[in-house]
Order: sequence, then structure tokens, then C-alpha cells
Amino acid sequence: MTNTGDNRDHHHEHQEFAPDDAIDLRDLFARLMRGLPQIIGLTLLGLALAGSGYLIYSPFQSVSTSTRVAFSYPGFEKGEYPDRSKFQADDLRTPEIVMEAMKRCNLEGSTQLESEIRAALSVEGIIPPNIVKDRDRLRAAGQTPPVYVPDEYTVSLTLPRKFPLDRNQRQRLIGEIVSVYRENFRRTYANTPLQFGKAFSVLRNADYPDYEMVFAKEMETITTYLKQKSIEAKLFRSYTTNLTFGELLSQTDLFARIRLNETLGLINQNGFANDKKMALVKMNDILRNLNDEERRALDEESVVKDLLTEVQKRDQNYVLGVKAQAAQSRGSSPVLDQGVIDSLLANDSYSFMVRRVLEASLKVKQEQASKAELLVKIENMKASGKEKLSDQASVAADLQKSVTALEANYNELIDNIKKTHTDFSRQSFGDAIRISDAIMNTSMIKPVLMPSIVGAFLGFALGTGLSLLGIVIGRKPQPVAVEA
Repeated sequence: MTNTGDNRDHHHEHQEFAPDDAIDLRDLFARLMRGLPQIIGLTLLGLALAGSGYLIYSPFQSVSTSTRVAFSYPGFEKGEYPDRSKFQADDLRTPEIVMEAMKRCNLEGSTQLESEIRAALSVEGIIPPNIVKDRDRLRAAGQTPPVYVPDEYTVSLTLPRKFPLDRNQRQRLIGEIVSVYRENFRRTYANTPLQFGKAFSVLRNADYPDYEMVFAKEMETITTYLKQKSIEAKLFRSYTTNLTFGELLSQTDLFARIRLNETLGLINQNGFANDKKMALVKMNDILRNLNDEERRALDEESVVKDLLTEVQKRDQNYVLGVKAQAAQSRGSSPVLDQGVIDSLLANDSYSFMVRRVLEASLKVKQEQASKAELLVKIENMKASGKEKLSDQASVAADLQKSVTALEANYNELIDNIKKTHTDFSRQSFGDAIRISDAIMNTSMIKPVLMPSIVGAFLGFALGTGLSLLGIVIGRKPQPVAVEA
């Protein structure tokens, strides 16, 4: 009995793992091989259908043309233009710049087309990951991050593929937009004309007494400019003139002391004027203005001195009050009481009034000196013309010779300053705005690649599934043999 039960169990186990019920890999492989043409065909069909569908739909999709623009000039780190005005990245897409760029690309300059292109333009700042981490760290610590101005921006033009601009036109348009913006920047800031250098063009129809007034303003403007540049660019040396701004400042000082003073001395000492009557009229009018300025300066000086006297009286009263409080017992009183504060305020007021008195007095002395100098010129003008004709001709020849030399030296000085200024501007703003990446269009391969891969995978899966089921398109299904 025991042997019979063991035999049944063994038979049952053998039935459970019968070869007919196991997966026959050879049969599956054979089916896949029979359906291989079907699998390849459906894969290619899915690939073609997906690619064709994307190409049909692609005209309605947007294509982006983009590049990167980097900014680098003094003051940009503060978010400012060189003239201290606020920097705005959207200045790259102003209507004037877009319209000029379209004209250079020979595009129709209609308002609608310009509006569509401006709407499709975008300017986005590029923030490095380390900057983002640092700012997040500051926020997490409860601190307010400082203002960060990106020095590189992405300029993109996103338009439908069917828009009437081909790929080359879009790339050229982006390049021209950046180019027009860069030219405007250089014209505004780098190539700014100097506010001097036209003294002799102003004096062309003027008389000799006007030389001093014109050159006084001219030399003041030149000296101010050179002093400022000497501080900003101490080590800069022009490769054209081989001069620094400090050396140009020294040349300007020598020009004023030697050449300019020689000419002005001849004019003032001899009272030269082509029209002496008109020159005296101008001088008397200037004298009248100087008298008015002197009178106002004297009144201001008198008022300021009276105020200083009042401040001195109040200061003495405060000091006495502080001493009286210091003699009393302080106990737990604060170190700085009202008396000490009033004393500090009085001292500050006194110092301020002293400075005002000095300024007013210096202004009075300056007006009086200018008045005395002008009176001497008027006397010289009135006394001129009493010399012999030969002496007058000799002095006139010397003056004309001096004026000719003055103009030559002046033009040479201005030429050196302009050339040095140009070299400095090119060095400072040469790379102020530059394209830091190639102008690229959105690739056609990548967008169509993903749908094609998905379509090919679906076709492959369909062909494989049908082949495993024994269904082969184009063949009659074979009858399945039934075991007796």
C-alpha cells in the first residue's frame, strides 16, 4: 500500500511539470523569425507615420533663434550706464533698434511686422548656479541678498515656423539687433565729443579783447576733464600719442603759462582791439556786472558776520550752562545731558558760520580783484593808439605772430587730447557689448527624433505581439494540430 501511494505522488508531480505545459523558447523564437519581416515593416511604418505627422504639424510650432550677449564696462556692476542712468536689459528690444535692424535686413518695415517681431523677442538674464546657491544661503540665514545684475543675457526670437522669415533671416536679424544696440551705445558713451577744442572757431569773428574770456572758459574745461581722467585712469597711456592724462595736464599748464599768457599779455598791455569803441562798451558792461556782484558779495559777507557774532554769544551762554551743571552732583545722571548736547550743536554751528564767513570774504576779494584787473584793461585800452605808427605796426606784427603760434600750439594740444581720449574710449568700451555665443536656430532633428522613436517603438511592439500570437500579416493562419 505504501509503495502504491508513493507511485501516485510521483506520477502527480511528473504531470505538474510536463514538457507540454512548459514555455517552449524554441517555438517563440521560431514565431519571431517567421514574423521578422512583419516586425521590421511595422517598425518602419510607425517611424514613418510619426515623423510625417510631426512634419505636418511642425509649421504650427514655434522656432527659437537665440544668442548670448555679454556686458562689460565700468559701472555695469552697479546696474548703471556710464552716465549713471539705470541699466535695463529691455533696451535691446526698443522700437528704434528693431526698426533699424529690420531695415538693414531689407525687411518690410510695416508697423504690424515690427510689433510681431518685438513681441517675439525676449531678453533673459543668465544667473550662474553658484550665485543662486549663495543667495539661497543668505535667505536661509535671514539676510537680504544684495541686488545682482547679470552680466550675460540670452536674446531669443521665438516665431512660428511658417512665419515669413527663413532661418538665415532670423539669425541675421538677431545679429543686427545686437549690432545696432552696440553702435548706439558706443555713439552715446564711447564716442562722446569733447566739450572743448573750438576756441578759435568761436573767436573767428571776435575781437582781441574776447580772447581772454573765451580761453578762460576753455582752459577751465580742459583742466577739469584732464584732472578727472588722471584720477580714473592713472596708468593709462595712449598707444597713438604715447601720453598719459597726467602728462597732458602738464602740457596744458605749460601751454597756459607760456603761449597763452604771451598772447593775452600783448593784447591787454597794448589795448589791442579792431573796434575800440565796441570793446570799451563791452568792458564797461562787464564792469557794471562786477560792481553788482561785488555789492551782493559785500552784503552777504555783512550778514554772515552778524550771524557769526550771534553764534559766538550763544556759544558762551552754553559753555557757562555746562560748567554750572558740571559743578553740581551728578549721581546717576547720564554722561551726555542736554547741556552737553547743546554745546556740541553750538560748536558745530560756530564752525559752519566760520566757513561761511571765509567763503563770503573770499568771494568779495575775488570780485574786487576781477574789477581791478578790468579797470587796468580799460585804462590800457583808452591809452592805446598814442604810440608812433612804426611802434604800433611792430607791436601788431608781434601780436599776429603770437596769435598764429598760439593757434598752432592749441591745435596740437587739442589733437593729442582727442587722440588719447579716443584710445581710452576704445580700451574702456571696446568689449562693452559683445556676442558671447553663436546665433543658433532650434534644430529640426531633435524635435522630430522623439516622435519618430516613439512611433518606431509602437510599430515594433505591435509586430512582435502579432508574431508571438502566430498572426503574420499576408499569410493564412496554419491549422493547429489537435492531439488525440
